[in-house]
Amino acid sequence: MISLRKLFSLFNVLALLVLLAAAFALNFVQRPAALPELPKLELTEVHPVKMKVYYTDKQVQSIKGIDRTVSVAEETTSALAQAATNAWARGPGGDGNDVLAVVPAGTPAPRVYVRGVHYYVDLPAAYGKLNYGTSGERVLLCSLTRTLLEKRGQDVTFLLEGKNIETLGHLDLRDAFTRQDCMDQ
Repeated sequence: MISLRKLFSLFNVLALLVLLAAAFALNFVQRPAALPELPKLELTEVHPVKMKVYYTDKQVQSIKGIDRTVSVAEETTSALAQAATNAWARGPGGDGNDVLAVVPAGTPAPRVYVRGVHYYVDLPAAYGKLNYGTSGERVLLCSLTRTLLEKRGQDVTFLLEGKNIETLGHLDLRDAFTRQDCMDQ
């Protein structure tokens, strides 16, 4: 018979402890991972807002406003400005028979940032490649300026791909555009 002293030798006790630790570790790593808590779904109610959006006339000489209805989740200055800019970039659609879109179909809408009464419009790279003449650039910038400053705001500063630029091609963009700069359009 095996004596108890041989059965509970230091080596056997340590080997038993290592075996128990290995069994515990195996059990621990085979447990299914805890599922993360799912985020609460918050539905935001989108509601329509009427606003005036400016486009160009058929001769690309002046701009005309059309009443459009845009959908927004909240009526903050930023949300309204971005919704108006998105509608401006999409063009008049069937709403205006005597006006044209200012940018070609499929051109991405600029991103609008608001700081107090100042608007900052970040034009995508595609706007730098439009190759409009001076009057075309003026219609593009003034139609967007008048759209943004229709109800609130003081001025609009234009950026291209997040950088300050001196010109979009022909027009000086170092100074911000105001309502008065675009009233003769």
